Amino acid sequence: MKSLIIKLLISALVLLLGDFLMDSVTISPYYYAIILAVILGVLNSFAKPILKILAFPLTILTLGLFSFVISACIILLADGLMGTHFETTGFWSALGFSLLISILNTIVDMLMPDRE
Repeated sequence: MKSLIIKLLISALVLLLGDFLMDSVTISPYYYAIILAVILGVLNSFAKPILKILAFPLTILTLGLFSFVISACIILLADGLMGTHFETTGFWSALGFSLLISILNTIVDMLMPDRE
């Protein structure tokens, strides 16, 4: 349970860093980053696998690049669910935000030791 809370807080910090680095993304007020991290976790657990199955032919045709579009769709879904507390200016900003969050999460995963 403790590691889940730590991962949630780290994800919220990564989202805030992404908000800081991109002008086209807004998380306001900042404590909503924790709620956004939970919503993105739920969407990535339930909606993303369904979208991946439905878009499998397109993913094959684009040699996997369509998975970035799926990630942007997840960000846009979270944008719709969060209302005015999380806003992106459109598809391209959602795509850039999802790429930035993926890169930042990869860096954090490399820096954090495995404590399982």
